[in-house]
Amino acid sequence: QVQLVESGGGLAQPGGSLRLSCAASGFTFSSHAMSWARQAPGKGLEWVSGIYSDGSATYYADSVKGRFTISRDNAKNTVYLQMNSLKPDDTALYYCAKGIGLEPSDSTKDYDYWGQGTQVTVSS
Repeated sequence: QVQLVESGGGLAQPGGSLRLSCAASGFTFSSHAMSWARQAPGKGLEWVSGIYSDGSATYYADSVKGRFTISRDNAKNTVYLQMNSLKPDDTALYYCAKGIGLEPSDSTKDYDYWGQGTQVTVSS
């Protein structure tokens, strides 16, 4: 069965960095877009970033553009999110999601599996 397991979350200071990983199994990883989304306390789910199935294109929400970088290693069935210049507003539970198709989108309806999430807290 499809499994998505996130890791790498934790506590970071403002201006610091974290690298999230999502290990995937149970499907042909290289045939699906992957995305990261987050949910802050008391707020709705926010799409953060997505990457094409072959890694040829990446997309970002305006709130993280220039600070976060998504990448994937199809040989390892893993997608990453490098987060730099972290802000307190980045505090959230971060999820990875498996896209239905090749190309990512910012709509949750285009994703059929989600991980359990990894907590990121940005605080001094």
